[in-house]
Amino acid sequence: MDLLKIAIVQSKIIWEDRSKNQSIFEDQILSIDADVDIIILPEMFSTGFTMNTSIAETMDGERVTWMKKMAAKKTATICGSLIIQDNGNYYNRLLWVDQHGEINHYNKRHLFSYAGEHEHFTPGATKIVVDHKGWRFLLTVCYDLRFPVSMRNERDYDAIVLVANWPDTRAHHWKTLLQARAIENQAYMLACNRVGVDANDLNYQGDSSIIKPDGTIVQSIEKESGIIVETISLEEVKKYREKFAFSADADAFTIT
Repeated sequence: MDLLKIAIVQSKIIWEDRSKNQSIFEDQILSIDADVDIIILPEMFSTGFTMNTSIAETMDGERVTWMKKMAAKKTATICGSLIIQDNGNYYNRLLWVDQHGEINHYNKRHLFSYAGEHEHFTPGATKIVVDHKGWRFLLTVCYDLRFPVSMRNERDYDAIVLVANWPDTRAHHWKTLLQARAIENQAYMLACNRVGVDANDLNYQGDSSIIKPDGTIVQSIEKESGIIVETISLEEVKKYREKFAFSADADAFTIT
């Protein structure tokens, strides 16, 4: 498909209250009137950015089951990250759940050591690109945004999905890096952040955005709960890359 309709859900998150957050996001998802292909929720959307692994869920847990239910109900893919326990490890795991209940996932590679995330979670080691309706989506989480090497487009994706809990003290970094990653990779940036205040007194102003491969901000929403709905075009990506074939001059490298 050339055209896909994307919905990004920006919301407050109630600290570690999985049931209330599920209810909040369910109401927002059901309020989307348009027929959308992909619905994007924030990082740790059911808990906020907590290091409390005692509230982790499994891949057959309530929140994962709920994501399957909502994807089927909206006939759309739903993605967002949860604290997941798997084989004795804890992951900040981005789940990509399609309308048939099939799940792809990406474990956050770059753990936020500034907040001690690396002391509680196991980092991911694999770049994940999901094929969906002829598009290729790179899955990323929050702090990954600061590391362009692992996000390098080796002609293997068309759009970046980024889910986050990114505080307003570094909002300038967020906005600048979103555009930079879109420009350097000649890919759409689909970025979902949260708003509100968490239990660590960190404020979040959102700035969830959809950005074109040339760095143009198509839509952005600041400081309040809301939903961005926007159509993206694969043909536009292809034409832009053909006109500005910068990737042909890129350096080769290997991540070790």
